[in-house]
Amino acid sequence: MAKVKVHVFLKPGVLDVQGKAVEQALHGLGWPGVANARVGKLIEFDLDAADPAAEAKKMCEQLLANTVIESYRIEVA
Repeated sequence: MAKVKVHVFLKPGVLDVQGKAVEQALHGLGWPGVANARVGKLIEFDLDAADPAAEAKKMCEQLLANTVIESYRIEVA
């Protein structure tokens, strides 16, 4: 059984409205040095597979990430 983490973020150049809101809020709270904030999602699950990385990649391509506007990174432990 493998522990899988999938990190999904909007691709560079795609407007991240949530990231912009977080950045502006942090500026308002006194952290003016924050720039280019991006908000993504983390999906964690246990996976019983011979090649968990390959299976997780298939999952990302079919469901977990919208590959037109999002990129993803897979960690397997």
